[in-house]
Amino acid sequence: MADSLKNVIAQSLECPVCLNTFTDPKILFCSHTYCKACLDNLLECHGNDQMLRCPVCRAETQVPNQDVSKLPANLALRSLIEDVKNHYHFCSVCKSEDKTQAVVYCQDCDKYLCITCHNTHSLWRDFISHEVLAISEIESGKVSVRRYRKCRKHPKEDEECFCSDCRRFACFRCVVMEHKDEGHRIIEAAVYENSHMENIEVLKSKAEKKRSCFQKYVDFIDEQKERVSNVQKQCTDDINKAFERSVRQLTENKEILIDEVKGKTEGVEKELDEMKKSAQEHITHLTTIADVVTNRTKIPLDMDALAAHDTLCQDLQEALKQEDPDYKQPMQSSKKGKRVTFKRNVGMDELTIGKIVNAVAKNIALPAENRMNAVVSTPDGRMAVGYGTSGVEIFSADGQIQQTVLKHVVIHGVGFLSDDRYVILDGSNKITLYTLEQTKLNVMFETLSSDEGGIANLTVDGDDHVYVSYRKAQKIQVFTPAGGRAIREIPCDGYEPEQITSYNDYMITASANTIRLIDKQGVVKYQLTEFSYFQYAAASQWNTILIAKLKHDVGLVSIDEYTNELKYVQNLIMDYKIEKPKCIWYYLRQYRSGEIALCTPDSLYIFH
Repeated sequence: MADSLKNVIAQSLECPVCLNTFTDPKILFCSHTYCKACLDNLLECHGNDQMLRCPVCRAETQVPNQDVSKLPANLALRSLIEDVKNHYHFCSVCKSEDKTQAVVYCQDCDKYLCITCHNTHSLWRDFISHEVLAISEIESGKVSVRRYRKCRKHPKEDEECFCSDCRRFACFRCVVMEHKDEGHRIIEAAVYENSHMENIEVLKSKAEKKRSCFQKYVDFIDEQKERVSNVQKQCTDDINKAFERSVRQLTENKEILIDEVKGKTEGVEKELDEMKKSAQEHITHLTTIADVVTNRTKIPLDMDALAAHDTLCQDLQEALKQEDPDYKQPMQSSKKGKRVTFKRNVGMDELTIGKIVNAVAKNIALPAENRMNAVVSTPDGRMAVGYGTSGVEIFSADGQIQQTVLKHVVIHGVGFLSDDRYVILDGSNKITLYTLEQTKLNVMFETLSSDEGGIANLTVDGDDHVYVSYRKAQKIQVFTPAGGRAIREIPCDGYEPEQITSYNDYMITASANTIRLIDKQGVVKYQLTEFSYFQYAAASQWNTILIAKLKHDVGLVSIDEYTNELKYVQNLIMDYKIEKPKCIWYYLRQYRSGEIALCTPDSLYIFH
């Protein structure tokens, strides 16, 4: 009876949240008690709210200035805990009234033993494998005593059952007397414990994925901030260089211009900071409540602990329902900052340095005039432009030529496999693979000749499947990187696939004035026709579709964003004037960093 009472007292000294002995216990308005550290975590989960909800009864307690230490302490419980810690454990085996102080505790026997009884216990063959703990290690906190779950009403009975409806453990006698009616679902306690731990692992995994999702969002915002900051630095440098070549009388104008740059960019940075702060608060909220729920090794036993556990799990489920971050918002904010540039006044008599303008696009003249044949994003986020004369030039997002490869290879189509190998389509519709070091590989592809298939185009999807479209044959062949025959063909009934782009599980085809979204069997899911424009499409970095509409005769381009059902979202570029090329042949692509690239046979335009 005494041991059972000890177990009841020990269980009553456990916090319903952390399941450990109370530390600095604080009382809520509803009279329930928790560790101060646990209440700090719960309050942090609710952000700036000064109201703390009790995990057991869900009553609310106002926390002055969000300071849990100002809540009343449970002095009686604190005193009881100290008494229990300082109380000597006496031998459970000695029969004399003058109890001997225990030196060890046997986990398997659930007995405290003095040195004499411990020596006798150690000699018994059946007890050799028992787990014995030193009292000194128990009192120092290095080890913890395994609690036996005994029924409070029937102390000699183990609580081997669990009622799912009452949310409590029970012995067999309690089940027969109190849980026999219809509506009580009784399962084995071990089954519940296993299910409980499995649910904890699932919640832990989901919480980690959601935290990782928002961390990527925060990292993306930092990238956008850095780009905006770089624009500010570049503008400031340009202004300073112009200022140094001018006279001292320009000092005042210089400072005005710098302040204008800061005014245009710092507002954007502030917007991004607010987005970042919101995302980080959600990460903190998610991490804190996930740690409270998942970082535990014990099973909640009594009704308060079970109620607290259920509440915390519900809070975590609510946090997991938070929608994934929308990257469009920081992208749109950063666009306002990235459009800022410095334009110097040249050949003017007035003593001014220049002015701040919104940059729309950078125009880079291509070295091989009228011979651009293919454009594709590189695995590292740059842009590769292939030429019919030969060679591939790789451009950074700011328009700098950073590399020239395959200088003696005629290019009609180019793609990249996941291991960075080049996939090259030549003028006779033959496919060749090259390593990253530009070594030609001995892999043959049985494509259609130019006589059979007509002019061809090429793209590579995320599974490293190579797609080749043929205008004359009006179909698309699909190959693996191993080469050989096509593993399947996709019909393009009634239209010529001039350009193809891989898009998730679909293909985007461009044919003069029509954009089609088709599945891998050739079924047209959605299509968009504009009779007044030539249309070219690209997959955006945010799972939408970008479409460039070209008025070739007057040299104007507009770029719009569409959903994956080809429904209009917004206009990005309106009637931007370009140098009209001789050939009606354009490519639209997007850099990983967000810039949009429009390539004509003569020029590469990079829109910020």
